[in-house]
Amino acid sequence: MVNDVEKRWNDPSMLRQATRYVLSVLGLAVVSGVVVVVWASARQRCLDGPMLCDGTSRAVVGLVPGLILLAGGIGALVLAYLAWRHERAWPIWQGAGWFLFTLMVMYLGIVSTQG
Repeated sequence: MVNDVEKRWNDPSMLRQATRYVLSVLGLAVVSGVVVVVWASARQRCLDGPMLCDGTSRAVVGLVPGLILLAGGIGALVLAYLAWRHERAWPIWQGAGWFLFTLMVMYLGIVSTQG
């Protein structure tokens, strides 16, 4: 087992992997957000009024990117556990997971105040 008190967690390759993972999750969330907003604005009900005109469009625009960020955060914590089991630098993945969870909460907070 790793001696966690030692704190020698310098692993540049793991940091690059975690960075690519976070950027991929963020890119997927942004692309899905754009697709969902385009879908919501093209709905028959929303053609004459505001873009997010009903509860369904507001819920979908709020939940789809939020769920992607949630899944990405859970995935990063699973990878942190696996890195810990293999005695590698697991705090990098834990930080990535908590960063994605923080972005998810911020996004859902912003979306919930709209409308």
